[in-house]
Amino acid sequence: MNKNILIICMGFLSLSIQAQDFYDINTINTIEITFTETNWDNLLDNLVSAGNEERLTGSVSINGEVFDSVGVRYKGNSSYRDNQVKNPFNIKLDYIIDDQENQDFGTLKLANVYKDPSFVRETLGYEIARRYFPASLSNYARVTVNGSYLGLYTSDQDVDRFFMRSNFGSGGNPRIKGEISNNALPGSMGGVWQYFGADSTSYFSKYELESDAGWGELIEFLDTLNNHTESVEQVLNLDRHLWFLAFQNLFVNLDGPINNPQNYYLYQDDLGRFNPIPWDLNECFGVFTSHQTSGQLNTYQLQRLSPFANQSEADYPVVSKILNNPQYEKMYVAHMKTMLNEIVQSGWYHDRALEIQAIIADEVQADPNKFYTYSNFVSNITSTVSSGGPRPGPGTIGITELMETRASYISGLTEFTSQQPTFIETDISPEQISPGSMITVTVSIEDASSVSLRYREHLFEPFSDLELHDDGAHGDGEAGDGNFGSGPFAINAGIQYYFYAENEGAAAFLPEHAENEYFSIETTVDLVINEFMADNEAAVADQDGEYDDWIELYNNSDTEISLAGYFLSDDGADLTQWVFPDTVIAPHDFLTIWADNDEEQSGLHAGFKLSAGGESIYLLSADTTLVQSIQFTSQVADSSTGRYPDGTGSFLRMAPTFGAPNSLMTSTISEPHVLPNGFILSQNYPNPFNPSTTLRYHLSENSQVALKIYDIQGRLVRSETFRSQPSGWHGFTWKGLDNSGAPVSSGVYLARVEAGSYSSVVKMTFLE
Repeated sequence: MNKNILIICMGFLSLSIQAQDFYDINTINTIEITFTETNWDNLLDNLVSAGNEERLTGSVSINGEVFDSVGVRYKGNSSYRDNQVKNPFNIKLDYIIDDQENQDFGTLKLANVYKDPSFVRETLGYEIARRYFPASLSNYARVTVNGSYLGLYTSDQDVDRFFMRSNFGSGGNPRIKGEISNNALPGSMGGVWQYFGADSTSYFSKYELESDAGWGELIEFLDTLNNHTESVEQVLNLDRHLWFLAFQNLFVNLDGPINNPQNYYLYQDDLGRFNPIPWDLNECFGVFTSHQTSGQLNTYQLQRLSPFANQSEADYPVVSKILNNPQYEKMYVAHMKTMLNEIVQSGWYHDRALEIQAIIADEVQADPNKFYTYSNFVSNITSTVSSGGPRPGPGTIGITELMETRASYISGLTEFTSQQPTFIETDISPEQISPGSMITVTVSIEDASSVSLRYREHLFEPFSDLELHDDGAHGDGEAGDGNFGSGPFAINAGIQYYFYAENEGAAAFLPEHAENEYFSIETTVDLVINEFMADNEAAVADQDGEYDDWIELYNNSDTEISLAGYFLSDDGADLTQWVFPDTVIAPHDFLTIWADNDEEQSGLHAGFKLSAGGESIYLLSADTTLVQSIQFTSQVADSSTGRYPDGTGSFLRMAPTFGAPNSLMTSTISEPHVLPNGFILSQNYPNPFNPSTTLRYHLSENSQVALKIYDIQGRLVRSETFRSQPSGWHGFTWKGLDNSGAPVSSGVYLARVEAGSYSSVVKMTFLE
């Protein structure tokens, strides 16, 4: 049994998925805008009328910190009115002063909650989306202008270069916004992702270029999708798109690309594949009711919107060119079933909506310019608000009113009742893997006609598909016994992998969240990235007393390694960004490089800085062969991310051990240490353990908690769900028993605790 398997969410090395302080859902920020002009509202209206991107300059105070020379304009389409007090804002902090940011965020997007009596659709929608693919952070802000309180706004993370670097490890590739620019009325906007020929002007009415270039790449993508669909996986991150479609449809977001050619972004990753990113979720959960091909939908029709809507519509290749492929359709159904089970049928979305409302209830009640009453705010979680507010027509459907019936409807469809393959056991051997190793994969599974291993050796590669066989000739036992094998095949580096299986009617993934979540095995190599720190506020100072980012390497070998001519980079488009001088790393020793973009200082100082919000680190040999690459998400201030044990272990959040061995005592901060979002899973104690161990975790608010314990093969051995736990510290004692009450065997286990959109993992060792 291999002992180097770790579930990694979203492909990033982060064991605590957390928001930056500014977008913590429990934080209601105070944003005070000041203009010297008293007629600021009229001036902002004039800028909207002029149809340009100019801004009115003023100052903005964010929670007491003042930012000068800030550019402000109104934003929005249907949510903006020139005779309206509470209009949405686009605030650019770095409009005049370069690099003026608030916690790495240069642009603030403030929405006025125009059509949502519940006040939670946007924040809840983003929180759900982030569990399955990249999506914006979102919370709330009190907004005043020139001392006048306008009300409570939702505050949504801008889909900018920082977002791209945090989620994709790069930021300068083509980025395009789907946006109707010709003021077309709902129902007359046309289809989505059609090909109109090679002339870029044909696309100006449906797309806005947000990057320096990209029209050619967009046109090539649309041409391939429409005219060479068999090659679509070369230009589209297919699996991510299937998750995206499942989210949009399940939660009835009709003001998005499954129905309207707007409210989304496309970003081309370093593999040349476009990735869809959601935007403007204020009308999800059935607020937008105008369906382009079916007309106005009533409550009954919203509840029963087909999960295959527009599958047969040629004008909607965004759906039809994908779901008309039988395998893609099965994958889509599997992903939607995962969302349906985890979010809707569990009741999580309802409980979470009430939790978010509790955070903002007092602010909503005090909002002088809200579009609905406080009574509407309370009732719209469950019931239709039929009057009041700016929305004409039958009203705004209740969230549970929509989703309870919708869940029942979808679950009863043939495609969703077909028996999925069931994974029983998986194994990769041998246990110890080095570059060039021959490995064999076997899977025991029920109700599967085909099984494949999908794997890659580097994070920036697409997953390859290796068919597994049940023929008795691939290390799989007897032919037809339900065991599938790969036969031996070689790998040159560590691999990330997941399993896919299907039968005539259904498909299944292991782990369920693949490709957003997958298993990982690292080979033992001589030189590794061992530890890094991307948010060094007061932990470790360099020789000049500056608290800068740093990267630590480790030599696993018994001989010294010359690094002369090696390269270090944080930019996938410039892998030779910084070159090592004549430097040697001794056997079983550490070498630390400051990532501070200050090469004039003495010592090793790379010509780039790390982003606390997440990005990539690349290490290349002198002949530009990739030695190692890692990706990471948001980091915790004054904590590092490092391997335990040194050189070979998995990455854990830890107390920094600059140039020194990482140890189990420090590999996870075990003392109570509440993160900015208030959620933390402490290292279990004792570890190793027998007969029992205790996991402790902290909640900042009432929350549903899911606890899952996996063995080293990635099999779920124990799960517990607590529907509602109060804020504060909690403990769970595990006695080494699986879900059936049977004792587990000695070995390494991974405990994962999920609370809301946050999760954390610790490694445990059980000794019989």
